[in-house]
Order: sequence, then structure tokens, then C-alpha cells
Amino acid sequence: MNYTFDFNAVSLGPLIEGLVVTVQLTIAANLIGVILGFPLALLLMSRLAVIRWPATLFVEFFRCTPAIVQIVWFFYCVPMLFNVFLGSVTMGILALGLNLMAFNAEAYRAAIQAVPREQIDAGIALGLNPLQRVFHIVLPSALRASVPVLLTNGIVIFQQSALVAIVAVQDLMYQAKTLATETYRPIETFTIAALIYFAVSFPVSQVVGWLERRRQILTS
Repeated sequence: MNYTFDFNAVSLGPLIEGLVVTVQLTIAANLIGVILGFPLALLLMSRLAVIRWPATLFVEFFRCTPAIVQIVWFFYCVPMLFNVFLGSVTMGILALGLNLMAFNAEAYRAAIQAVPREQIDAGIALGLNPLQRVFHIVLPSALRASVPVLLTNGIVIFQQSALVAIVAVQDLMYQAKTLATETYRPIETFTIAALIYFAVSFPVSQVVGWLERRRQILTS
């Protein structure tokens, strides 16, 4: 291979700017997924089919279709179908957020089902109504149990956010593609971009592992 590596030719400025956009996308998507995932889980567990089935269809749609298709659909189809014109960043946040919401709903549902029946019975004995039992008993227990899964899903969304580059969102991947084209240094540029993704994802994955181990110790 007759190729001379030159990492100095790659400017970190645009990549850092792209990383800021990527982090913003990730935070916004996680807020949507974490906050709205719980009520969606409750809808999934409803005894009424008219409520349960639409929620199930929503979850399965986002779980069973590629994220890149969802992003492209939001960017091109939403304006045409609903006459709603939003910025590409907003469309990216919505697509990633709803995708994460579906996956987090399943994590919440598993955690809700794991809440001991004794705690629910204690809430009933104390005179708590169903809504109070949800907020004071089910939500805290389910949130604690699902934290490792929520963090893992958050890492996945951070990585999947690279897909928004296809709709011209100037995230880390978009900046890397542009820089590689301008400098004719794709190997160096995408290597640095990959290292940046790794530098952000790896510490969070270690925290997830630590939380999981700690939970196993506390429950054993």
C-alpha cells in the first residue's frame, strides 16, 4: 500500500463542532425517550385493547424498521403529508426520540412487571389511588431497575445519530464526510471520527456495567 498517513491534515475544529451537534441530538432524543417511554409502557400494559393495540403498533413499528428509514421518512414525508415544515435538526431529534421512546417503553414495561406485588398491595392498604401508586411506587422502582437499559439505549442513540448526516444535519459524521472530501484524507478523518465516538461511548458503557454489577450485588 503506497499511502502516507498525515493526521495533521485533519482539522479538529469542524469535528468538534459536529460533536456538539451530535451531543445535542442525543440529549434531546434521550429526554423524549426517557420521559415519554414510561407512559407509553403503561399504555402497552393497558387492559383495554383499544389503548393497548395502537401503543403496541407504535412500538413495533419503530423497533422493526431501520432507524435510517425512519429518519428519511420524517425528513421527506412529514412535510408532504402533514404540511409541517421543521428544520432538519428538529426532524432528526423527533425521529431518534420516537425510536428511543419505543425501545425504552419495553425496558420500562419489563421493570414495571418486576415490581413486587407486595409494594402495590401496601399502596392499596395506605389508600393510594391508582395514579398515586404509579407515581409513588411503580415509577421509582421501575426507573431504578431500568437505568442500565436506559443508558445502554442512550449509547445506541448516540451512535445512531450519525445517520442524520444523510439529511444534511451537520453532526459529527456530516462534518467528517465534508472534511474527508475537502482534504482527500478519508482514512485519517474517519479514524479520528471513530475515536471520538469511542471516547464518548466507552466511559458510559463502563458506567452501565458498574451499575449492573452493583444492582446484582444489592439484589443478591
